[in-house]
Amino acid sequence: MATRPIPTRTRQAARDLGMHLRTWRKLEGLTAGQVAERAGVSRNTVGRLERGEPTVGLDVVLNVARALGQLDDLVGSVDPYASALGRARSTQVLPQRVRR
Repeated sequence: MATRPIPTRTRQAARDLGMHLRTWRKLEGLTAGQVAERAGVSRNTVGRLERGEPTVGLDVVLNVARALGQLDDLVGSVDPYASALGRARSTQVLPQRVRR
């Protein structure tokens, strides 16, 4: 099974996210091992995430963010109703499906 190439912008976003999570870990004064234990993953997996490897699973990202106390902010950052567009369209009924 061939894997799809990962776009450059996606790779950069993964590196940025990893760097931000590493900074949060350091600000909290935690070792990678402590975060790994709290997140229920291996130390190696935390390292892969912090290095920005884009193949780390979403569950790992969310568990590490939770271990660092950043889960709510991470989830909130993609809340459509926190955006100008979402607020402008908040009274509209959203379709069950979008078809073209």
